[in-house]
Amino acid sequence: MTSQIDTLKMMPIQLEKDTNQASAFEVAQIQLEKAVKKMNLDPNILAQLKEPEKVLIVSIPVKMDNGTVKVFTGYRAQYNSARGPLKGGVRYHPDVTLDEVKALSAWMTWKCAVAGIPYGGAKGGVICSPKEMSEGELERLSRRYIYEISSIIGPKKDIPAPDVYTTPKIMGWYIDTYNKLTGGASFSTITGKPLELWGSEGRGEATARGLSYTVEVAAKKLSINPLEATAVIQGYGNAGSISAKLLHEQGYKIIAVSDSKGGIYNPQGIDILGVSDYKTKTGSVKGFPKAEFISHKDLLELECDVLVPAALERVITEKNANNIKAKIIAEAANGPTTPEADEILFQKGIFIIPDILANAGGVIVSYFEWVQGLYGYFWSEEKVNSRLKKLILKAFNEVSRIAEKEKTDNRTAAYIYAVSQVAKAMKVRGIWP
Repeated sequence: MTSQIDTLKMMPIQLEKDTNQASAFEVAQIQLEKAVKKMNLDPNILAQLKEPEKVLIVSIPVKMDNGTVKVFTGYRAQYNSARGPLKGGVRYHPDVTLDEVKALSAWMTWKCAVAGIPYGGAKGGVICSPKEMSEGELERLSRRYIYEISSIIGPKKDIPAPDVYTTPKIMGWYIDTYNKLTGGASFSTITGKPLELWGSEGRGEATARGLSYTVEVAAKKLSINPLEATAVIQGYGNAGSISAKLLHEQGYKIIAVSDSKGGIYNPQGIDILGVSDYKTKTGSVKGFPKAEFISHKDLLELECDVLVPAALERVITEKNANNIKAKIIAEAANGPTTPEADEILFQKGIFIIPDILANAGGVIVSYFEWVQGLYGYFWSEEKVNSRLKKLILKAFNEVSRIAEKEKTDNRTAAYIYAVSQVAKAMKVRGIWP
């Protein structure tokens, strides 16, 4: 059974709300309104931009290994399609909520616009604990989820991709299920797929690689020499671990990393290859023998040149922003900084590379994968990375230009740029019927 909710109605946002208590979607609206204050935006356009176009809620019955049937809840939020087909990942996590998925779909809308790619924003999620499920249970969950949302996805409609705790293998199950349902052999409805199913070279590292390109240019802007600089990584999944590797290759000394079970710290530098091997064997960075334990709180507040929040939302808030000592914050995660923290960090002179810019590498290379799949012509990893760098640095330079012109923070500048691009498309399209 599926149910559909069109254009959900929200109460008008109260900008004075304590954003540490605000929901993720309220935070997304606060960020939007902050940018709009500096824009000459048609209020009729703003009214449409404050709500998703469509949200699908699905029930997902799954036969578990013990023979019982468990019913999971899944979501797919489609925020704005003015600039093209909808694009966004699917996350599997016990804390997934409708509110979170709506916020993430809004951030994807702005991310695609900042990146300059012809997509609107969407996001999906399933409430589950993937670490506690067998591979067979995950496969049955994944195939049923795609079956339930199949009516609203497609290569010219909505293109899902990986996110938190979803993988290329899961994307393979997605595309196989979709093709079985439609009777087709298209591989462009899903991105982030295995190379054997016409995924793209460079996709696995794309989010972190795009972030490393933005850190590289930000460091030059601030006269930071990577060979004499330190970095801290909060979150050690795909984006966090690869960010650590790529920043280390640039010359940064990685002094602390963490995952959901805890953090490790060594002021002399952490052996990144050793940590990766250790996590593969043990399931966590916690307990790595060549470093000392550090709490998540203390890790975020370490003195360093670059801090990479690469876990979940709202880890930098009004409560700890004054204690942040990094010179650059590069947001690999979506929504790691609250609006109140943004103000504090801006006043402290900390250079934030906002999520909708810093982690746009993933969706940029997903776009490349989609294009390659549509044409059946595939590029080398070198070409993928070169084109990624060109697009993300173009976006970085445009955001920096607006920030300097408007004398505002980088996040607001990124929103100004993104919202203006979406608004232009909406204006020339009009409303029908």
